[in-house]
Amino acid sequence: MGCGRVGAQAATALEARGHTVAVIDQDPAAFRKLPARFAGHRVTGVGFDREILRQAGIAEAYGFAAVSSGDNSNVLAARVVRETFGVDNVVARIYDPQRAEVYQRLGIATVATVPWAADQVLRRVLPAGAAGEYQDPSGHLTLARFDLHPAWVGADLTEIEAAARGRVAFISRFGDAVLPTARTVYQAGDLLHIMLPTDAMLAAERLLARAPEARL
Repeated sequence: MGCGRVGAQAATALEARGHTVAVIDQDPAAFRKLPARFAGHRVTGVGFDREILRQAGIAEAYGFAAVSSGDNSNVLAARVVRETFGVDNVVARIYDPQRAEVYQRLGIATVATVPWAADQVLRRVLPAGAAGEYQDPSGHLTLARFDLHPAWVGADLTEIEAAARGRVAFISRFGDAVLPTARTVYQAGDLLHIMLPTDAMLAAERLLARAPEARL
């Protein structure tokens, strides 16, 4: 929802990755921001209107990103999509960082304006996984960013480190970088930056992308 620069970029990136995409915007002229090759569905209307969402195919959607210019509209749309249509992977763009933190605690993944990037939207909408950020000269160690399965929420970082065979270097939380302590636990919306053996990265990605057996 929202075909501004971020919405158009995210929609284009999702389609390039092979996903079927629908874009909702009240202003049909906004769709001009999409490239001519964009083959996704364009829906004109209010993004929190249930009928408009149905027209966009929300019943079959894996994820939903509310990236219009209005905080209230984005949060309302995110809640409708999650609570009415049962879509788990939902992210809302929020301009007010304090409000973003409140909604994050309510289970709505949010991204504030300052740390905003279309890549962060994709990390919330797409399945949990990992992305390499740094590799030491020998190639033996990799610093990778992990987006964990929601069932890991509340887990001690020591438990996650044991599963990943690595060490959490820092956490991206509410747009800020946080150094973990012995008491730090994984919270909803966190992105973990883990240093681990390069040959263990694929196994760690698969393990952390699903619910831990003890928490099923």
